[in-house]
Amino acid sequence: MSLTAQDLELLRRPLHGFLTVAAGPLPPQPRPVWFEATDEGTIQLFTPPDSVKIQRLSRDPRASLVVAAPVDERERWVSVTGRTTVEADGAHELCRRLAARYWDLDDPVRAADLAGILAEEQVRLVIHPQAVSRYLYEA
Repeated sequence: MSLTAQDLELLRRPLHGFLTVAAGPLPPQPRPVWFEATDEGTIQLFTPPDSVKIQRLSRDPRASLVVAAPVDERERWVSVTGRTTVEADGAHELCRRLAARYWDLDDPVRAADLAGILAEEQVRLVIHPQAVSRYLYEA
């Protein structure tokens, strides 16, 4: 299955996604993340190369991301599950785009936060969807 236009509309909003990796502890422990849905239909995020996410994905490259509408809207969510790749390029550019999406970068505190992230090595994690589930409450 691929992402629909309606899925992309939700995924392109500044919402947190909840990432779960397959080689994690039982029960799974999702973590909130920034993410970007690409025109190619993948989901990408950034993380330090020595993060626990990367360690677990090196053992099992499967991951899922769930994104839900805020509580003041009708119930709606999209779940993307698939194999991941770790890309050495493009992480800092992705970080800049996502920071502008999630933060007010005119705020000096947030600008300094971004500078701190960019001062560290980052890799780009790409989820290649193999299954997409969705729910939209329509009464």
